[in-house]
Amino acid sequence: MPDLPRFHHAFPVHDLDAARSFYGDTLGCPEGRHADHWVDFDLYGHQIVAHLDASSADRIRTSGPLHSAVDGDAVPVPHFGLLLEPAAWEALADRLRAAGTDFVIEPHVRFVGEVGEQSTMFLLDPSGNALEFKSFADDAQVFAN
Repeated sequence: MPDLPRFHHAFPVHDLDAARSFYGDTLGCPEGRHADHWVDFDLYGHQIVAHLDASSADRIRTSGPLHSAVDGDAVPVPHFGLLLEPAAWEALADRLRAAGTDFVIEPHVRFVGEVGEQSTMFLLDPSGNALEFKSFADDAQVFAN
């Protein structure tokens, strides 16, 4: 992968301890700076920030995520995540399976034999934020038509 700028993403969580467990223990993201109402995590070199918002649990329970049909899957929208190298994607999928993760969309390959073929998986954090991790065997396919 080319050397790209790092992104910053801030998102609501209803429980900082649950976020620390999920992002720190389950995903393996080192914790950075924090306060009583937010915590930074290092997601493969990118800064993500969980901000405490007790009302976020009510929003998820009452409305739930929207979905978009993609190659036969109901993809949760909105979502965020990363494009990983194939070996890193496999290692993360193995780590999540070993942790007993309840996937929204199980790890698999979509667009098989087509432009944009990719490995993908979707999961929710404890506050209902949807995450996607994917990998392209051919990085040139990321933006291909």
